[in-house]
Amino acid sequence: MNSRWGAALAISVLSLSGLVAGAAPASAGPPVVTCAFTPTPDNPAARPVLPPPPVALAVGTMDVTFQFNYGPVTVRLDRAGAAPCGVQNMASLVLQRFYDQSQCWRLTDSARLGVLQCGDIYEVEKGGPGYQFPDEVNGTETYPRGTVAMGNQGPGTNGSEFFIVHSFANIPANYSVLGQVVRGMDVLDRMVAAGITPTERGPRDGLPAEPVVITRAHLG
Repeated sequence: MNSRWGAALAISVLSLSGLVAGAAPASAGPPVVTCAFTPTPDNPAARPVLPPPPVALAVGTMDVTFQFNYGPVTVRLDRAGAAPCGVQNMASLVLQRFYDQSQCWRLTDSARLGVLQCGDIYEVEKGGPGYQFPDEVNGTETYPRGTVAMGNQGPGTNGSEFFIVHSFANIPANYSVLGQVVRGMDVLDRMVAAGITPTERGPRDGLPAEPVVITRAHLG
């Protein structure tokens, strides 16, 4: 079986089991939510992937490890949090190997924003999965050190882009929070210590001075 289809099937089975359970009395199965993944034909997929199924579990956690060229970073995604569709999306892209051998194009370390931004295949904010989905925010979101959240280019434009906060992010509550780093913050610290290439956005907002690459991402 093609690995991409196999990954999608694995997620479909998981979501379908939740959907069936959701049709029974609430006590009979785990909570689920519906998600809307809308194709973006004007912005086609940078790599061939299928959108996630439109049903996501809203209970439990799952770990994803991003193996960077600097070392591994493990993220605990919270399905029971505010963004179960975002978690479903990241798991789907990881299983379909969308993030493997992709470069992180933005690193910031300013008084307002300290994040590593990844998930774009071509360059900053270019090269998504060929679909988008709505924000999952309620206006109370905060972004302390270790937070992992969706990046976007405006309301409802979530795709593959995400960021990890290495210091703090004093930004509006417009970005869906997926979870927290549970291992590997020292890896982020080493990226920051290696420096940032200045851009028009500022002297501490640009490409990492030394390339940062996700060599592989996997569940667990």
